[in-house]
Amino acid sequence: MAVKDLRMLVDAILDYLHRVKKVEEDNGVGSKSRYSRVLIDFLIFTARNDIDWREMFVPDTVEAFAKHSGLNNASRAISVLSNYLFSLGKISRPLVIQESRKSHYLPDIYNQYLLYCEQNLQVHGEHRSRVRGVLTSFHHYLQKNNVPLSELTIEHLDTFIAGFKVAETTRRTYRYHLKGFLKYLYHEQKMLKKDLASLLVGPAIFAHSKPPKFLRPQQMQKLFASLELSTPAQIRTYAMLHLAYTLGLRPIEITKITLDDISFKKQELTICERKGNNPVTLPIPEKTLKTMALYIFKARPKSLSRHLFVSFQFPYQQISSVTVISYISKAMKHAGLPSSSYWLRHTYAQNLLETGRSIYEVKEMLGHQNIQSTQRYLYIDTKRMRKVLFDEEL
Repeated sequence: MAVKDLRMLVDAILDYLHRVKKVEEDNGVGSKSRYSRVLIDFLIFTARNDIDWREMFVPDTVEAFAKHSGLNNASRAISVLSNYLFSLGKISRPLVIQESRKSHYLPDIYNQYLLYCEQNLQVHGEHRSRVRGVLTSFHHYLQKNNVPLSELTIEHLDTFIAGFKVAETTRRTYRYHLKGFLKYLYHEQKMLKKDLASLLVGPAIFAHSKPPKFLRPQQMQKLFASLELSTPAQIRTYAMLHLAYTLGLRPIEITKITLDDISFKKQELTICERKGNNPVTLPIPEKTLKTMALYIFKARPKSLSRHLFVSFQFPYQQISSVTVISYISKAMKHAGLPSSSYWLRHTYAQNLLETGRSIYEVKEMLGHQNIQSTQRYLYIDTKRMRKVLFDEEL
């Protein structure tokens, strides 16, 4: 190990621990330095094994260190340090901790795709696990039939998908995950001669049996009346609910908002990372703006992260879409409403239609990629109108 590499790691650990202490003190919490021992052990481990800087924050090194250390939080500590160094531009990419050892092994190309999903498509948590599950099954199928990825055909894919003894809706989800991988192989890796994703289609869908659901005005009043603002978590939920209801934001879009995206002076919010890559600047209703200000000044921990919504546990990093969905759903359940977070987005769309917005305006406000997605709300509007006016069911 070169002296400069050792010095870089020492400086990185000391700088990180100093930042930890400062953030903890700013938030009124005594410095726990729970990762200090692990990081010191990691420093000694890399020095004894002559590991240079480029090889420190890679899965193989961290796995070997975790076995050597025996501490439960060894991998987590190095992962947090790598995220910190990545945010400073000192390493090219953060460490991605591999799935549990109970998970099946996947070749590098699959893990590269999962990393691509995290960094470019914002795929995390349970969604990532589901993608990995489909890819694991797909890899085993190819191994069993001695089919190299470069020699894939649509016949192989159809046979693989047909092998799942599941409902058609579940099979459609598996097909969707597989198509993402196929697009990656064709467009990013140039491993396939043909874009097989465009050929992997299922049976035609002639009607939507489950149109979007929304909340009535009295239900929204009941929801907001039931909310409490006595804890930081409740204040955060209050702000997230307003963003979902008054701007129709998806849970993943809520997690991506940064402090720099908010203009309190102009009363505007810029959504930079949006599904379909169509950024938009939206006017923020006054009450929603006040809920965001309340959260920022009264509930948000002081964090190195620029994301608006962060966790309440150190290192106070950006929350996941699963967290947004969980807290909003919990608030709805507390209000006695049998609904989910996406009902707020659907309610927003319904409100736009009722105020006379055209279907194309609603499409842009919701960030839909195609008009077909938005047309489902017209179906709801027509159904509701006929029920109210004529007491008829479509």
